[in-house]
Amino acid sequence: MLYRFSILVLLILMNHLSATAQQTGKVKGQAVEGATISLLKASDSSLVKLAVAGASGIFELEQVNIGEYLLQVSAVGYQTYYTTAFALKTENETYDLKAVPLSKSSDELKAVTVTASKRMIEVKPDRTIVNVDAGISNAGATAMEVLEKSPGISVDRDGNISLKGRQGVLVLIDGKPSYLTGADLVNLLNNMMANQLDQIEIMTNPPAKYDAAGNSGIINIKTKKNKQRGWNGSLNLSYGQGAYFKTNNGLNLNYRNEKFNLFLNYSQNSNKNFNNLYIKRTYLDAAGKATGYFDQPTMLRMRGDNNSLKAGIDYNLNKKTTIGITGTGFISPRKYNSLSTGYLMDTDRITDSTVQTTSKNSNKWINGTLNLNLRHTINKNSELTADLDYMHYDMTNNQLFHNTITLADETLVSDGYLKGDLPASISIYTAKADYNTTLKGEWKVEAGLKSSRVKTNNQANYFNSAGSSWIPDYGKTNHFLYEESIYAGYLNTNKKFGKWSAQGGLRFEQTSYTGNQLGNPEKNDSSFRRNYASLFPSIYLTHELDSNHTFTIQTGRRINRPAYQQLNPFLFFINEYTYQVGNPYIQPQFTWNFQFSHTYKGWLTTSLEYGDTKQYFSQIFKTEGRVTILTEGNLANMKNLNLSMTAQLKPAKWWSATINLTGTYQKVSGVGMNSDFNSEMFSGNGNINNQFKFGKGWSAELSGFYNAKSRDAQFTIYGFGQVAAGIGKQVLKGKGTIRLNMRDIFFTQQIQGDIRYQNVRERFNQSRDSRVATISFNWRFGKQLGESRRKNSGSSEEQNRVRAGG
Repeated sequence: MLYRFSILVLLILMNHLSATAQQTGKVKGQAVEGATISLLKASDSSLVKLAVAGASGIFELEQVNIGEYLLQVSAVGYQTYYTTAFALKTENETYDLKAVPLSKSSDELKAVTVTASKRMIEVKPDRTIVNVDAGISNAGATAMEVLEKSPGISVDRDGNISLKGRQGVLVLIDGKPSYLTGADLVNLLNNMMANQLDQIEIMTNPPAKYDAAGNSGIINIKTKKNKQRGWNGSLNLSYGQGAYFKTNNGLNLNYRNEKFNLFLNYSQNSNKNFNNLYIKRTYLDAAGKATGYFDQPTMLRMRGDNNSLKAGIDYNLNKKTTIGITGTGFISPRKYNSLSTGYLMDTDRITDSTVQTTSKNSNKWINGTLNLNLRHTINKNSELTADLDYMHYDMTNNQLFHNTITLADETLVSDGYLKGDLPASISIYTAKADYNTTLKGEWKVEAGLKSSRVKTNNQANYFNSAGSSWIPDYGKTNHFLYEESIYAGYLNTNKKFGKWSAQGGLRFEQTSYTGNQLGNPEKNDSSFRRNYASLFPSIYLTHELDSNHTFTIQTGRRINRPAYQQLNPFLFFINEYTYQVGNPYIQPQFTWNFQFSHTYKGWLTTSLEYGDTKQYFSQIFKTEGRVTILTEGNLANMKNLNLSMTAQLKPAKWWSATINLTGTYQKVSGVGMNSDFNSEMFSGNGNINNQFKFGKGWSAELSGFYNAKSRDAQFTIYGFGQVAAGIGKQVLKGKGTIRLNMRDIFFTQQIQGDIRYQNVRERFNQSRDSRVATISFNWRFGKQLGESRRKNSGSSEEQNRVRAGG
């Protein structure tokens, strides 16, 4: 697959390097603010360029080649307007449309009806955009299920999100950190409804205004905003059935006039799931001969409920200044019951002893966030924005383990209970200010400052049963305090030079943190601290060879800091044969990313990317006797090469398709003891989405994805994927939509893999409640006219690194 991609890129380059430069002109005019301007070829109405009207509705399309065109102007609440055909005949000629005579739509609600005709995937020079509503199978799905089938994204068995074969992704929600990492982030995304989402932005090399975190890039999940004047909103209801039920419901309300914009979004979901994990371990001697086996099937049943609320107000002090306040929060109680039975066997696979662990866990997360924001237009070329954020989390986690060890002759060796009380609290404070201006000669400049502070308090109190009383287990008990501060500043500038456009930025971040592990009668206090500063440059260069071909070169430096709980140096109990321990000595990993991409006629994008990561850290498996210990550390250097292709096709008027293929080569190189983690692998993934639009409001979808076999340090993951299908019908005169879909139709999204560490070889198989049939209903109501301002707060990646509850 890689060599075919290479040949395709080479042929395209050879064909277009010989093309001659064309003379260009400009098209400008005035519509309404936020209107979409489409420049079409007069001959076949094919799309040439897109623009969005800015303040006062002013728009300009530059670098338009000599030729004949027409314009399409569309805006919510207005009828679509088409100009007559016009021609640019000479170099630097300007066609001035002046004021576009838009007419109000006679049926405003009908004008904003969402249909499946919108492309699910849009590929731009600096990012890939997933339009969530365009996928029928997304109805009733969670945000995580949408991510799993997005281009270049994969999720491993522990819920770690990878982008084009690399972990270390910074996940934002409306430009804000997504609070959690690993399995906790997955839980948050599984509690977020897909019908709350508008778009998913995937950026492998974000500009300097974004936090430098995320060595493989940023995923920004943008939720829906009610943008129109007057009262309006939407109601979403869905019910899904797999092995267990899932419900997702939400209500969005908005009111806006010339002075105020008030909004309230509420969502509720309940679900029950299973997660079955089967582990088979083989213990080897120095010669590689088996000395024993350990088989451990684990059945986990989960029940979760989530209620979240977002409310706020924007107030226009005057035409230049707007202030706003937004409050968000969620309450998420969950229960887990599991049964794990481990069979320890000799070389003949005869059971020596059986270890059984039953557990009953319950936890509850309560979150509150407050954002104050300011937007001030200094003049027509300059703007200042500022944000203050406070976020707080309280988490309770109660565990009860019942552990028994029985010999082959059914002799009971031990029978005891272990109780855990693990409260945690996290407070995050951020402040940031951004300034952007346009200087003489159309130089655009952005600059900003940011400060953040994080304080965490994590306790793990364990007790062993002693008859009717409980005795503290100080070997497992821990109290960990952590504080971190990050100070950042950036400067970014961009400018067009004829057919070329260039952007360059530099970001500075200084990080300092302190960790304290408080002692107990059996453990002494311990502490650690670190202070470091780094520069993060980013460069973009784009060349429009002609109306058919655009080339882009990007490069930038990124950082990935360990999650707070990864630094906590205490032992977490999982079962009698498995523990997890943090590592306070983990260093951040740094990555240089390079990318070259080519877009052909807006429908075919080919991209070659290279990443070089230093101080690469990953999960590490170790063994002490027959006990497996999970920890993390800096292993080696990692090099990653990706070749990807995205094609957007229109086989028929009623059929559109998007195909994405990514081939990956990854090499992990360690020295000394870390040479055990050396790995080299060719891998890849792909997805296809077919959208069908029929008459009378009917639509359908057939989609699927596949992740090929991959390897990273100690892990090998075998290929897996799924197929989904759905059908939809518009009702209530276009104001409502009913959808029926099924995800993972053939129940193929099961993850299997191998883990190699020291004298242990491990095989695992994991399955979950992924085959789900869902019926959903969406109703849009209210009067919809203009467009509102942003509701994003300004915060950074620090929340994204929280690992709650251990």
